[in-house]
Amino acid sequence: MKKYIPNTITSLNLFSGCIGTVLVLNQEYLLAFYCVLASGIFDFFDGMSARALHVKSLIGKELDSLADVISFGFLPGAIIFTMLRDTTEHPYLPYLGFIITVFSALRLAKFNIDTRQTTDFIGVNTPMNTFFIVSLPFIALDYPSLKNTWLLLGITIVCSLLLVSEIKLFSMKLNSLSWSVNKYKYLFLIVSVCLIIALKFIALPIILVLYIIFSKIHFASEKKITTI
Repeated sequence: MKKYIPNTITSLNLFSGCIGTVLVLNQEYLLAFYCVLASGIFDFFDGMSARALHVKSLIGKELDSLADVISFGFLPGAIIFTMLRDTTEHPYLPYLGFIITVFSALRLAKFNIDTRQTTDFIGVNTPMNTFFIVSLPFIALDYPSLKNTWLLLGITIVCSLLLVSEIKLFSMKLNSLSWSVNKYKYLFLIVSVCLIIALKFIALPIILVLYIIFSKIHFASEKKITTI
């Protein structure tokens, strides 16, 4: 039975993403956020369980990407779609929000064949991008200026480009618990938790920026140690 456990967890990621997308289209953003959170947890533990149980499979890898396309591709695209729908009377312009979905799929396909991404990421990973986008409806409650068609389209373009960029970012899947090896990962995690406690949803855009900064420092530090 153990060989079915990772794929079951991945399927729960997909199922949660489907529910979350429906909730987004109904503009029930808080419940949708919980679905994204659940999908993120399932996405983290499916790979971990596969490694722990030694039951990695090709179908598991493909299923993981297909689940992520929904939970971290279609769902964030739907968020931009619904927000654009509220900011413009143009009947077709809101569909540009699904550019996020297209680039998420490209990012996942690229990840599957890119041998450079076995331990770390090249380009922003889809869960991180989704957590940023899912924060936007909540931030817009305090900052109504965010409900601007051109600003939302600009965010869509920037996020899409970040997904397929050549920016190297660390993975939070640790090979060891060593402080010296993972110092900047731990610091990023601590700072992120503090920001979420203090700022709640407003913290998520800041965390995305910090993720890029801490990754740059982390890899620069690794390169310096290697050179020495």
